[in-house]
Amino acid sequence: MSVPSTATEIAAAVSSGSVSASDVVESHLAAIDARESEIHAFNTVTADQARATAADIDARVAAGESVGPLAGVPVALKDNMCTNGIATTCSSKILEGWEPPYDATVVERLREAGAVIVGKTNLDEFAMGSSTENSAFGPSRNPLDTSKVPGGSSGGSAAAVAAGFAPLSIGSDTGGSIRQPAALCGVVGMKPTYGAVSRYGLIAFASSLDQIGPFAKNVTDAATMFEVIAGHDPRDSTSIPEPAADVHTKLNAGVEGLRVGVITELMGEGQLQGFEPEVIAQTRAAADALAAAGATVGEVSVPSVIYGLSAYYQIAPAEASSNLARYDGVRYGHRAPGGANTAAMMKASRTAGFGAEVKRRIMLGTYALSAGYYDAFYGKAQRVRTLIIDELAAAYQNFDVLLSPTSPCVAFPIGAVSDPLTMYLNDTCTIPSNLAGHPAISVPFGTGAGDLPVGVQILAPLQGEAVMFQAAAALEAAAPGGQS
Repeated sequence: MSVPSTATEIAAAVSSGSVSASDVVESHLAAIDARESEIHAFNTVTADQARATAADIDARVAAGESVGPLAGVPVALKDNMCTNGIATTCSSKILEGWEPPYDATVVERLREAGAVIVGKTNLDEFAMGSSTENSAFGPSRNPLDTSKVPGGSSGGSAAAVAAGFAPLSIGSDTGGSIRQPAALCGVVGMKPTYGAVSRYGLIAFASSLDQIGPFAKNVTDAATMFEVIAGHDPRDSTSIPEPAADVHTKLNAGVEGLRVGVITELMGEGQLQGFEPEVIAQTRAAADALAAAGATVGEVSVPSVIYGLSAYYQIAPAEASSNLARYDGVRYGHRAPGGANTAAMMKASRTAGFGAEVKRRIMLGTYALSAGYYDAFYGKAQRVRTLIIDELAAAYQNFDVLLSPTSPCVAFPIGAVSDPLTMYLNDTCTIPSNLAGHPAISVPFGTGAGDLPVGVQILAPLQGEAVMFQAAAALEAAAPGGQS
């Protein structure tokens, strides 16, 4: 019997004994061997560990044990999640070769669910970027067109799923770093409510914004992955003290009577520019498809989202400047040789260890937090954040979910965007959900320029994952080109 392609099918086949976990792993390792050299989705491929895990799962199945909802399913992990004894680098020279002494909570939960970890994926250094070109170990490439970027910062995770290296992967999303690469690679990518998934063992970028979430080939698999990794964790002080949400119950309920609001400011009109016309056209087609499926669709204005990008690029660098202060060459990570004293050694280590984009954000964040400028920059950004939260809350008084493009554009050529400000515009549509702490998901819907995939984003209120997945499943079912 051939190896199934989706996580749901693999888990069912392995649990029933009709397919071995070992055969599943070998199939995916062969796919990695065939294309990894051209795509560079991984920083580390854990082939030996994956084979050992698969053999253990097969033994447990043969003994009649229940393995879990991800039995034998290969999963790729973004290389900013701690993995016991496996290098965790954040794609940075400053952590090159560092092996954590523990697993992140999400890694523990994946293992408990029967998943097989096949490797650690490439990312923009410390998750700072929108193209995975900022990795210290070289860029990842889009499997659909290797001359194009896969998006970022979780580009390796998106590429791994799109290339068939793993049916599921994990990313982190601080300003759109799951959803934007999902859109560019034509896969499903989901950011949960802040606090729904433990951040214990996630190497921090911006602690009030970071959240871990799944990439998958389809909405059902993403829902399964979310349920596995979500739920309270006492080791994370920001973890919501509730069990994981049940999102499967309404997954196939349809959208009859559901109220869908299309965010006017994120449809390429007004002050926010740079949206490709094909992306807008596909988003409008998605809204029409939901209306045809029974949803009530209307326009909704959230005026403050036009300031989201500016607020984010004050808040995120400020938090990064604090979080990245620990990388000093003393306790772990890269240490530059020489240095007349400790201060000189730290300066040399950080200069050599951090890349240009990370240095840029540390400097921006330190400046925003400095005496005399705190209120003018960081304080004002936090007030904008509150305004966005309030306006989104008002929008959800009239709508169950909101709709927008995920990315203003489809995948662009590697090396085409050299201006940081232009690169930051890729996060225009995704940042509001991070600032508010709300869940959002990107679903492939049609194609744009160059026949490359377009992602449409569904946003939901706090802990609104169930209704979000409900709308996402309907959108997937209505997508052109047989994407469901």
